[in-house]
Parts: sequence; structure tokens; C-alpha cells
Amino acid sequence: MATVICTRFTEEYQLYEELGKGAFSVVRRCVKVLSGQEYAAKIINTKKLSARDHQKLDREARICRLLKHPNIVRLHDSISEEAHHYLIFDLVTGGELFEDIVAREYYSEADASHCIQQILEAVLHCHQMGVVHRDLKPENLLLASKSKGAAVKLADFGLAIEVEGDQQAWFGFAGTPGYLSPEVLRKDPYGKAVDLWACGVILYILLVGYPPFWDEDQHRLYQQIKAGAYDFPSPEWDTVTPEAKDLINKMLTINPSKRITAAEALKHPWISHRSTVASCMHRQETVECLKKFNARRKLKGAILTTMLATRNFSGGKSGNKKTDGVKESSESTNTTIEDEDTRVRKQDIIKVTEQLIEAISNGDFESYTKMCDPAVTAFEPEALGNLVEGLDFHRFYFENLWSKNSKPVHTTILNPHIHLVGDEAACIAYIRVTQYIDANGTPRTCPIRGDQSVAPPRREVADRPFPPLRLPVHTHQLNFQSQRVLEGCAVALTTN
Repeated sequence: MATVICTRFTEEYQLYEELGKGAFSVVRRCVKVLSGQEYAAKIINTKKLSARDHQKLDREARICRLLKHPNIVRLHDSISEEAHHYLIFDLVTGGELFEDIVAREYYSEADASHCIQQILEAVLHCHQMGVVHRDLKPENLLLASKSKGAAVKLADFGLAIEVEGDQQAWFGFAGTPGYLSPEVLRKDPYGKAVDLWACGVILYILLVGYPPFWDEDQHRLYQQIKAGAYDFPSPEWDTVTPEAKDLINKMLTINPSKRITAAEALKHPWISHRSTVASCMHRQETVECLKKFNARRKLKGAILTTMLATRNFSGGKSGNKKTDGVKESSESTNTTIEDEDTRVRKQDIIKVTEQLIEAISNGDFESYTKMCDPAVTAFEPEALGNLVEGLDFHRFYFENLWSKNSKPVHTTILNPHIHLVGDEAACIAYIRVTQYIDANGTPRTCPIRGDQSVAPPRREVADRPFPPLRLPVHTHQLNFQSQRVLEGCAVALTTN
């Protein structure tokens, strides 16, 4: 029986110019043939997606279907065809909110109040529907049109999650560096309050044109955020009303249980009584600072987008996450990081590394070969700097030394540092703790620094001493899909 291939998008919509592009998708303007209505079609190349990516795509579509609010980019349809998936969104033509602000002739604290009110209305709707956005930032705040007073639209639900009520749990490390909340950085359970922290960062920028937390070094940036180390420096903050600062303080409260909610923030006097509380003075200095802030964002975004395009062209999978309505983010200081599954992947790498070393230590060549690429290459001192390929070189030690060692050896990996290389490889550095039974039958524990090659105790086989063996364990390059050691790995067995 022939398989029926869906062609509904091709039949019902006409595609036009490109609006944005990402690693695995492109956004194009489209028109529904019967009605003439314009939309933005996010077209995902499903041939390039992993099973995990398919799950994320399904989650994004499911969440977007739930959300129907004037301040949220709406999903109208989701269609799967052969090799491509189409998400049909509102066509929003006003560009980014922050770009529009710098083009205005007049911008005041009251305008900032109106902007954050619309953002909070969108966030409140998300939270009422059991959705946490997790990636609130300027790039995801769009305008419905170019007309004056156009509505702010919240976009990009690629990282959004569904929660039950006020559920707090560890949903993974996800977001954009400057907008991450302290609880996420501490890897504590978190929930809806992370969105309010990001709103506080956005409001701070709306008022003075620069962020509350900033450092080129990401580690120092995270330390600032976890400590809640921000202030209201003179002279730019001298003209901001105390009520505006109060709302920021309530949003940037370190303890998420004490942080203001979206519903509470909308009732704050600086928003609910804007006409009498918020200042109407034009903030030219804020506009100038915001121009510089936007320029930095765009420059870094352009550089990283080029890097990602180059990496994708060369056949490597990009770690860049995909966005929703009309554009894609890039990996930079403003870039979204999606590490929801990274912790699990890293644990798998650690486990495989332990199994690999244990197979070597116990002389289990069968297990070793299951984990190693048959064409594995390694630099051996005996080969005078030449590259040795294959497992035969290693087999000698297994068959003539380790297989004759009947005493078990157990290996534990401590303080592992894993660097993910795309979606298919990683490097790991660690401290190795080896437990073994010595010649007297006494249990021993031997810590080995992962940046050195250290010889384990000398072993006796048939009353003939073998030289101590060294296992350089400072880096292993592991293949996620096959869990085999890739070419260039440091799992080399060498003698003194």
C-alpha cells in the first residue's frame, strides 16, 4: 500500500520572501490562498533534526496552541510534510521593540511603563495557562506593525515549558546569560518566577539603556546575578522615580518565593497609576545608551550567526536553538542557551568513561572493543611520534598482562569537566580514583590526577614482573550516538 504524503501546506499557502534564517529553519512570509491572509511560516528541515529536536518541536507547537493573547505572537497552524514542518504564525512587521524605541522622537518613563505592562500581560497569560517562557529578552519582544502605538508581541517559545500550578522543579539550564535568574544559575528548582526576574532586567534596560548585570567574563556575570549585585548609579538614575526603582527591586529579588508575581506587578502603582506616578520627561540619554546596547547585540549576533552558518555548511550540527515567530537568535552574550538535556548527556559520558577505564583495568578486551572505534588512533611513545591505528596494539596488553590479573579494579570519576563538541562528541577531564587489591590482599585506593599519566602499582604475572602501565586519562573524545571513542582520543595504553 502506497504511503500518502501530506501536501496541505503546499496546496493551501503561497511562499514569498525570506524574513529570517537559522541553523535548521527559515522564516518566510506566506499567504493563505483562499483568504489572502498574510502569515509568517517557520519552515523546519526535519531531516536535520534528532529525536530530541523533534520532541522540542512538538512541545513548542503544543505550547503555542495554548496561548491566545493580543500580546503574544499567535500560532495559527502546524503542518508536517515530507522533510519539512511548517509553523504558521502571525506576521509581525514592526520589528524589535528596542529598535523602535531608539527611532522615536520622544521616549519617557511612562512609555517604559506601558511597554513593560504589555510584556507583563503576556507573561501573566502564559503563567495562567501553566507555561513558563524561560527566554524573555529584547530579541523576543516584537511590535505588531510599524504604526504608532502598535502592540508589543512576545515571541519565541522554543524554550518554554509546561508546569503544574506553582510547581518548582529542575527543568534544565536554559535561557540567555544576562537574563538568567539566580535560582537557575544555582541549579535550584525553579518555576514561573524566572520570567519575572527577566522582566526586571528588561525594565532596567528600558529605563537607562544598559543592563543591571554586565561582564564580558560569563563566570563573573553569573556571580553578579547570583549575588543580586546591581545598583542605580548617578546621574542617569537620579531622574527615575522611586516607584520605578521599587518595581525593579521587587522583580530582582534573589529569593524567588519573595519575588513579585506578574499579577502583582500589574497592580504596582508605577503601572496601574502610570499617568500620575511615572515621569513624562523625555529620556534622551536612555535612547543614546540603548542605541549602543542594540549595536552591541546586533554585532555579536551577526558574528555568531556567521560562525553558525559556517559550521552548518561544513556539515556539523549547530547547538543553536531555534526560535518561533519571525526570527532566530544567535549564540552570544544575548544568546539563548538550551541545556535541558546536557546534564543527562554529561552523566552518560562520565558513565561510559568509567566503564572504559574499568574495562582496561580489568583486562576486559571484549568490553573495551565494544566502546572503542575499531580504527581508533593514538600516539604511542614506542612509535616515535607516529600515529598507531586500530586495536591490535592494545590487544597485546590485554592478552598478555591484564587478562591474567584476577583481582578486580574499580574506577570512579571525580570532578569531571566536560566540553561538548557539537551534538556528536565531547572532551572530558577528571580526577580518577582507582580501588584495587594489592599483592598482600589489602584494599587500596589510589587517586590519580586527570591531567597526568600516573602508573598504577606494579603487577606480577607468572612470577615475572611487567613494567608499570600508564593510562593517559586526561581527555577522552566520546561519540554520543555510538558511545565509541572517536579518532584522536587519548585512551592510549603505553609502557614506561
